[in-house]
Amino acid sequence: MSEQWRATAPIENLRRRAEILAQIRAFFAERKVLEVETPLMTSSAVSDPYIDTIECRYHPLPRQQEQVRYLQSSPEYAMKRLLASGSGAIYQVCKAFRNGECGRRHNPEFTMLEWYRPGFDHYQLMDEVEALVGPIIGFDDFKRISYAELFRQYLQIDLQAVTVAELAAATRQHIDVQMEDDNRDNWLNLLMSHVIEPQLADQGAVFVYDYPASQAALARTALDAEGGLVACRFELFVAGVELANGYFELTDGDEQARRFQQDIQQRQTEGLPLRPTDQLLVDALQSGLPECAGVAIGLDRLVMLALGTQNISDVIALPFDRA
Repeated sequence: MSEQWRATAPIENLRRRAEILAQIRAFFAERKVLEVETPLMTSSAVSDPYIDTIECRYHPLPRQQEQVRYLQSSPEYAMKRLLASGSGAIYQVCKAFRNGECGRRHNPEFTMLEWYRPGFDHYQLMDEVEALVGPIIGFDDFKRISYAELFRQYLQIDLQAVTVAELAAATRQHIDVQMEDDNRDNWLNLLMSHVIEPQLADQGAVFVYDYPASQAALARTALDAEGGLVACRFELFVAGVELANGYFELTDGDEQARRFQQDIQQRQTEGLPLRPTDQLLVDALQSGLPECAGVAIGLDRLVMLALGTQNISDVIALPFDRA
């Protein structure tokens, strides 16, 4: 008889996971942050070219046309609509879905913790992430370094001056890659993921902030200390594992619509599927999103770090291949 029915995560790991969930809820209850729920199926999809949304189809009454829906890759858009509706500080623990992401650290269906703090910027939110995550994983020393400084320190690259051709050449020195690409961010992402991130593995907990403005996603932009335009965004890496992604949130609806259009153009250029973008988010921003910062944490990865395991199947009862 096949053993595929059996859970992959040991029961003691699932108990620890439940304790961490309770710890998270107590953390936010103490700070008067409201727990919310938003739809898992949405009428629009994330426009980010680096995320492939999973489609599903809703069949209404007979002879009515079926409707395409998308399993959310993040609750971000819906939570911002709640913020614009006057919710105040909110958090959510929910399922999220991403196509093609399955492996030692990835499951196509995963659990995300996401929260938003009106009145915070991304630096204040880093403080709160540290306060939540530190006790769970047993870390009390969190470093902070800018994205540009990482490239200077590990690759001797000045991001203000480097050309796309020079980035491509630097990438090929470290990675056997055959692609030809004039998209600067594609080379930066390769260098970050394949060269720099592995070197953060022995650095403990590291916040990387001030990403390139071209990688702002849903963050606002600002001038850094050197006068360059950067995204008000951070990521947290723990033992080389990307754990959190946070923004000082963009509140300009017109700018958000422009960024959606840029994403569509990039998807067309790279031959990626085109998805309907979220006009409801644009409308919410135009109606008035409060100044706020938000962050998403992969809960499965957080539990992995707390337990010291290297495989996501050790903390998910029934992962993708047994679902």
